[in-house]
Amino acid sequence: MEVLKYLFWVSLFIIFYSYLGYGIVLFLIIKIRRILGLSKEFNGNTDYEPEVTLFVAAYNEKDYLDRKIQNSRNLEYPQDKVIQLWVTDGSDDGTPEILKNYDDIKVLHQPERAGKIAAMNRGMKHVKTPIVIFSDGNTDLGKESIKEIVRLFRNPKVGCVSGEKRIYGSDADSASGAGEGMYWKYESQLKKWDAELYSVVGAAGELFAIRTELWQEVEKDTLLDDFMISLRVAMSGFTIQYNPNAFAIETASANVKEELKRKIRISAGGIQSVVRLRSLLNVFKYGTLSFQYISHRVLRWTLTPLLLLLILPMNYLLAKSEGLLNFGMYSFLFWGQIAFYAAALLGWFLEHRKIRLKALFIPYYFFIMNLSLYLGFGRYLKGNQTVNWERAQRGKMEKMAVQDA
Repeated sequence: MEVLKYLFWVSLFIIFYSYLGYGIVLFLIIKIRRILGLSKEFNGNTDYEPEVTLFVAAYNEKDYLDRKIQNSRNLEYPQDKVIQLWVTDGSDDGTPEILKNYDDIKVLHQPERAGKIAAMNRGMKHVKTPIVIFSDGNTDLGKESIKEIVRLFRNPKVGCVSGEKRIYGSDADSASGAGEGMYWKYESQLKKWDAELYSVVGAAGELFAIRTELWQEVEKDTLLDDFMISLRVAMSGFTIQYNPNAFAIETASANVKEELKRKIRISAGGIQSVVRLRSLLNVFKYGTLSFQYISHRVLRWTLTPLLLLLILPMNYLLAKSEGLLNFGMYSFLFWGQIAFYAAALLGWFLEHRKIRLKALFIPYYFFIMNLSLYLGFGRYLKGNQTVNWERAQRGKMEKMAVQDA
C-alpha cells in the first residue's frame, strides 16, 4: 500500500504540474527576474521595415478569398513591401483561378494535392524576402500584425515570431467555442511567460514568421508543420518570441465532434513531433529550451494522459482502504474525480440538447482534449494519418465578437 501511495502522489504531482504547476513556476521565475532587473526588452532600429512575404498554403478556400485578400490589403505595413504568395496545390473549387485575377498576388498551383507541408516546401523556394509570414486562408489578421511581428525581428537573436490565435465568440457559445477560447487564453498567458523566460515552445500555424534563411525543409509526412518548423529554428540557437498584438482570428469548430476531429490530428502530430525532436529532451545541450519543451509540451502529450487513466483506479484502492464514505483524504480526492467526470458527462448531455451551461464547458472540454490524445496516439501507432488536412466544420462569423485566445 505504501508503494501505491507513492505512485499516486507522484502521478498527481505530474498531472498538476503539466496543467497548472508549470504556469505557477513560470510566474514565480518571471516575477523574480523582473525584481532583479533581468527581464529586458530589446530596443532596435525603429525604422526597421524589411520586405516580407505573406505566405498562404490554401486548399479549396474559395469561400474565404474575398475576405482574406481584403484583410491582407488593409494591414498597416507598406504595401510595396508585402509580397503575397499563395500555394493552392490540389484546389479544384476555383481558388487558383480567382487568385490569378489579382495582380498583386503570386500564385503557385499544381493539380496534385500532396498536403500542406509539401506546398510549403515547394513555395519556400520562391521566397526572396528576409522574413516570411505564414497564415491560413480562413483567418483574419489584426491590422498591425505584420508591423508587430517585424518589430521583434529587430533583435538578431530572434529567429521566429508567433502571433496569437483568437477565437470568434458569442454569448451562445457551444462547449467547443467556449472551451477552445478559454484554453487559448491560458495558452496565451503561458506563451507570454515562456517568451519572457527564454523562448516560446512552438508557434501557432494561424500566424507565425521566421527568418527566411533559417528555413529547413520538413519531412513530407509531418503533421504539425508549424510546431516542427518553429522548434527547429529554436534548436539552431535562435529564440521563438510571442507577440499577442499580432493576432489571427478564426471561428471555433462548429461543435465538439468537429473539434475532436481536429484535436485527434494535432495529438497524433504531437506524438510524431516528440519522436522526431527527441534530441531536444537533452537538457544538458539545450538547457532552458529543453525545460520549457518538456514542461509545456512533452508531459501533456505523453506521460500525463497515461497517468490520468491510472490515477482513478489507484485513488479508488486507496480510498477503499480508508473507507469510501469516511471522507478521508483519499476518498475526498476520489469523489472529487468522480464529480469532475460527472460534470463532463453532464456537459456532453446538455450540449447535445442545445442547453448552454458554461460552468460545465471546462470539464467537458478537458475530457475531450484528453480523449483526443488517446485517439491521436492510437492513430499515430497505426500510421494511418494523412498529411492532407480534413477540414473541420467551423461556426458562423456573422455578428460575432472577438474572443481573445
